[in-house]
Amino acid sequence: MNKPQVFLRVASVLTLIHAAMHTVGGVFGSVPPGPASVAAAAMKANQFLFVGSMRTYWEFHRGLGLMVGVFLAVEGVLMWQLASLARTAARRLRPMMATFLLGYLALAIISYGYFFPLPIVFEAVIAACCGVAYATATGKTA
Repeated sequence: MNKPQVFLRVASVLTLIHAAMHTVGGVFGSVPPGPASVAAAAMKANQFLFVGSMRTYWEFHRGLGLMVGVFLAVEGVLMWQLASLARTAARRLRPMMATFLLGYLALAIISYGYFFPLPIVFEAVIAACCGVAYATATGKTA
């Protein structure tokens, strides 16, 4: 295996783990007691009309969390597929590697501002893998 392929495979596996942890812990995890449970109860209790549907902030929170999990899983699969293509066309895949690199850097920055260390670490390592894949996808490919 060539270097871009290896680093895209690592990024793929980390992204799939990130998707699973986000969905299991972030979307379906239990709300801790105290202020968090009070906030969750308020999010569940207050309904409002939004574009013709009655919704709560809890439903938005859960729905958006599930959507993020789906997008992370799709990205993980896509990175795996790109790794397969990197065997023979790594240089041509550089724009896609750069897109993932910038996207995961942005996610790490957003996670730093709004979330907690574990997603920051995952997103930074995924970005680094995409960066190394990009940097090593030079010259002629096999």
